[in-house]
Amino acid sequence: MKQKFWNWVKNEGALDERTLFLNGEISDETWYGDEVTPQLFSDELNAGNGNITVWINSPGGDVFAAAQIYNMLKSYKGNVTVRIDSLAASAASVIAMAGDTVEMSPVAMLMIHNPSTIVAGNTVDMQHAIAMLDEVKESILNAYEAKTGMRRNKLAALMDDETWLNAKKALELGFCDRILFSDSKEAPKEKPEEDETKKQPEKEEPEDGISLLKKYPYEVSAMMYSRRNVEDSFISKVTAEVPKEGASVESLRKRLSLLAH
Repeated sequence: MKQKFWNWVKNEGALDERTLFLNGEISDETWYGDEVTPQLFSDELNAGNGNITVWINSPGGDVFAAAQIYNMLKSYKGNVTVRIDSLAASAASVIAMAGDTVEMSPVAMLMIHNPSTIVAGNTVDMQHAIAMLDEVKESILNAYEAKTGMRRNKLAALMDDETWLNAKKALELGFCDRILFSDSKEAPKEKPEEDETKKQPEKEEPEDGISLLKKYPYEVSAMMYSRRNVEDSFISKVTAEVPKEGASVESLRKRLSLLAH
């Protein structure tokens, strides 16, 4: 078979350790010849033994194909180090959670969001699709929860808001264990969930992004991007402290200048 540009390659400098590269979209089968499929991954993964390092640069793709690759890495007998090269988004972020150690480049991003699908049919078909997506989300939460130790309702809210994490935020929240190319000490992660629950009772229902923004401003404000949060921020800045009798042109100009920051 002709070698594809994204295929995994051996590290010739160490016979007992291999470096694999997972580049491109994740799919259950190949359509254009450049997808990463479970079968191709399995062939390359099992082509040798020893510890492996998996570099990931992928926008995601099929969640079920990603689940297969996640399981292969979790059951691999050698040590698995995952390194997020540029992007581990959507289904690729699930695969990243399979590493015994997860490392991120300081310029990489990790993105988590809710699963989606395309369905045609009647109301029963739509209800079945919704139920399926809910279960898929729960399965994804299992992987995130196992890695980070965060509460499911908080993780679910971050998925609802399509959360983008830079390396420092991913480290703080437990999605990765180390930032690459850094000689400084690791940033402290969140306090254990046990300490947090002593201060306040755990809520059963998921918290929305705005509630999290108020509750965890030091964690959420710098990493969460959603259209709703931007609109709320815009409205709060424009309408804050407007005198009942009206506002001068100068005061409005100052208030609007806040948007530049």
